[in-house]
Amino acid sequence: MSPRRGVYRIASRGEEVLKSPPPKLDMEFLERYPEYREFRARNSSAVPEIEASDTARVYSQQVSFLTPDEQVRAGYQLLRADLAAQLLERVRLASPRFFEELVIELLVAMGYGGSYADAAQAVGKSRDGGIDGIIKEDRLGLENICVQAKRWESTVGRPDVQQFAGALHGNRARKGVMITTSSFSKEATEYVRTSPIAIVLISGAQLADLMVEFGVGVSDVETIKLKKLDEDYFAEE
Repeated sequence: MSPRRGVYRIASRGEEVLKSPPPKLDMEFLERYPEYREFRARNSSAVPEIEASDTARVYSQQVSFLTPDEQVRAGYQLLRADLAAQLLERVRLASPRFFEELVIELLVAMGYGGSYADAAQAVGKSRDGGIDGIIKEDRLGLENICVQAKRWESTVGRPDVQQFAGALHGNRARKGVMITTSSFSKEATEYVRTSPIAIVLISGAQLADLMVEFGVGVSDVETIKLKKLDEDYFAEE
């Protein structure tokens, strides 16, 4: 199930950090962890929009001193980067059929495709001109969204995105989502920006982040609630 707002997942790596918090959380400390080094290496070749993700921005800042609650939050970001790296690796090793089911579950968790049964019938059945499926934008089915999922290792270029856009036009569709386990080239991203058809590109890094956010392929380990002093309680009239 998706986590509630303000509730975070803690894995074993985070527990280690919280048991012995460092006096200073900086790039030198983060570089000790192979998961973080892999995360940076994977995102270094991504387009600027991906490099500017919330997770990347957190780790790009030099921090000289953190309060206890800031250490918890920083530790959570480290855990999330670790978890996202693990998720993406497992997704890349999965079979095409499993990847298709994952895409269905994620889209439904995000509120698209109607029910899981509806989305399962729609995705993976088309295979028409570069379209892997057509799902409902919402449960009422007011508009359809074309989907293409590419479980690739190589970068998805502009020609692939253009072909998808042409398939959308051929099906009289106005919206499309292209999901890959790799990344998109700068030219592909620029093409989408100027395209008259609304196309959303979801890279492997973004896919992993969405899986964490919407609780797909992950499970809760422990819940930590951060509390603060309630000044209103001690206010005397």
